[in-house]
Amino acid sequence: MNKRLNYQWLAMFILMGLQSCIGSKDPAAQKPNVVFVFADQWRAEAVGYAGNRDVITPNIDRLAQESVVFHNAVATIPVCAPYRATLLTGQYPLTHGIFYNDKPLATEANTMGKIFKKAGYRTGYIGKWHLNGHANGEHPFSARDKPVPKERRQGFEYWKVREVTHDYNNSFYFDENDEKHFWEGYDAFPQTDSAVGFIRSNRDNPFLLVLSWGPPHNPYMTAPEKYRNLYDPEKLSVRPNVPEALQDSARTILAGYYAHCTALDDALKILLDALEEEGIADNTIFVFTSDHGDMLLSQGVLRKQRPWNESIMVPMLLRYPDKYGRKRLDIRRPIGTPDLLPTLLGMAGIDIPDSIEGVDVSPGITDPDKYPQEAAPIVLPVPFHEWQFRNGGREYRGIRTEKYTYVKTLTGPWLLYDNQNDPYQLNNLTEDPAYADLRNILDRQLNDFLKEHKDEFLPADEYMKRWNYTYDNKDSLRPPSYYEDLKNLKISLK
Repeated sequence: MNKRLNYQWLAMFILMGLQSCIGSKDPAAQKPNVVFVFADQWRAEAVGYAGNRDVITPNIDRLAQESVVFHNAVATIPVCAPYRATLLTGQYPLTHGIFYNDKPLATEANTMGKIFKKAGYRTGYIGKWHLNGHANGEHPFSARDKPVPKERRQGFEYWKVREVTHDYNNSFYFDENDEKHFWEGYDAFPQTDSAVGFIRSNRDNPFLLVLSWGPPHNPYMTAPEKYRNLYDPEKLSVRPNVPEALQDSARTILAGYYAHCTALDDALKILLDALEEEGIADNTIFVFTSDHGDMLLSQGVLRKQRPWNESIMVPMLLRYPDKYGRKRLDIRRPIGTPDLLPTLLGMAGIDIPDSIEGVDVSPGITDPDKYPQEAAPIVLPVPFHEWQFRNGGREYRGIRTEKYTYVKTLTGPWLLYDNQNDPYQLNNLTEDPAYADLRNILDRQLNDFLKEHKDEFLPADEYMKRWNYTYDNKDSLRPPSYYEDLKNLKISLK
């Protein structure tokens, strides 16, 4: 009798132990899920929580109230494919080699998908990829409508991807088996539905999901009609750095741009609701951000690559309730694109590989004394496409601190702004004698970064040659002043 009771107690003890291991709700015993959502060309100030009174983003604004809000999130290289390669590898562009659109990221790269997969995560990617590239001699955009071979998917298993498209209402993708399918309607919504399906299918496993939306990248006027009807251009404000002659055009563009933003805001709610319904929101690291911004006629120009705030600054919210609760935490120190992957790995308790060059900023979220950096670099080894040499494109290197932006070209210092006192960057202080000491300090900081990362800051042609890249279209044509500047600096283009 006693022996039978002992066996019963032993069996019960073993069963309780198994249940504890399998069904534990202790956050410390579970790997956090990661949902990384990023839009294309969404600039930092185009959200309600940042003080923009025109754009309608109620769901993003609510998310901000329970997230870590990075006020100085910097697109280290503010253009599409280079950002994506930097995000996935945690490396700077001259290390991973993608500093020009439509070039292929090395198949053997150590990437986000591979690292999380090795750590036991299910991995999924949905939306725009832009890292498959094309072979030299082919049409520059020849890979954009082709499937990405399985060996080039960088560790992502669930796969609903197109290399590149901005035709959001006539959009297709390829699945895991290279089968072609069409997204129904405005593609951000069915892409979000696919993301919800992935979440529901993997609720009992740790997972990494990357959702890459195409909007609000131009064309600006293609959001669904109900969102376009929300915005009257005449009622929109423009930033003071938009030239007066362009302000009417800027309002028209903003109306379409904001319509895309509001559509994505609704899509974001669908995603957040799914996490709540599945009971996994608290143990999910949820990131909302963008690859870069859009000038939208600030400084008189459109699009990206430029080193001004509208191009390099992006929204970034990170919610992880199990670690930070559901309260707003404001971080004003800078975070750059290479820092995103190591920060996610640090939060997930995954070892950070030596290949990663960015830093884990997570220790500084709750302890400012442990924030690892005062500046985030910005780099553009090769200007191209919309900012090619013929329309003012220049190689540059720079740094963005909490307060200042400093940028130099091959010919020397170019831009210096006090972003706190001059948020619209209307007063370039580079030649102001009163700021000479500050300029020298920032220049030393920038040079220290270049030295640490073995960045020689050479003319664009040198990097194109080293990586065996060809220019697309007429990107390589320069105005005479470019050659004259290099001649004065005793730099020759071979």
